[in-house]
Amino acid sequence: MIRELRPALVLIIVMTVLTGLLYPLAVTGAAKALFPSQAAGSLIERNGTVVGSALIGQPFSGAAYFHPRPSAAGKGYDATNSGATNLGAINKPLVEALGKTAAELRAENPDAQGPIPADLATASGSGLDPHISPDGAAFQVERVAKARNVPADRVRALVAQFTEGRQLGLFGDPRVNVLLLNLALDEKLPVAR
Repeated sequence: MIRELRPALVLIIVMTVLTGLLYPLAVTGAAKALFPSQAAGSLIERNGTVVGSALIGQPFSGAAYFHPRPSAAGKGYDATNSGATNLGAINKPLVEALGKTAAELRAENPDAQGPIPADLATASGSGLDPHISPDGAAFQVERVAKARNVPADRVRALVAQFTEGRQLGLFGDPRVNVLLLNLALDEKLPVAR
C-alpha cells in the first residue's frame, strides 16, 4: 500500500510547491518588475495620503464633483461584494431602479441636455468601474461648473484632457477616470469657499 501512496504523496508535494509557491512568486515578481504601479494597486496619493485607486471606482457626492456609475457592489464600491445584479432588461425591479436613477440624474443635472447616458444609469459588470463615458461626463459639466462658479468651457476642457482613448487604439471605448478628473478639478478649479 505504501508503494501506491508514495507517488501520489510526492506528486501532491511537488504540485503544491510548484503551483502554490513558485508560480505565484514568479507571477508576482514579474508583475512588480513589468507593471509596478498596477501590481501595487494603482494607488493615487495626494500629500502623502492614499486617496484612492485608478482601477476601482469610489463614490463622489456633491454638485462640485463628477459622479461615477452606480455600483452593484453597494454605495461604498465594496470590492468584496463585486459583481453585477444579473437582472434582465425586462425585470421589474431593474426597470423601477432605472426609472428612479433617471429621475435623480435629471433632478441633480437640470441643465443637462439630451438623453441620459446609459453608463450613468446602469452599473458595470463588476460594479467597481472607475470610469464613465465622455458623454456621461458631458452630461454633468453644467452642474459641476455652476457649483465651482467657473465657465462650463473650462470644465469641458478638463474633461477632454482626462478623456482616455481606446486601448491600443482598438479595444474598448473612450472613457474618463472619475477620481483623476475630480482630483484635477480640486487642483485646477477649486471650489470657492
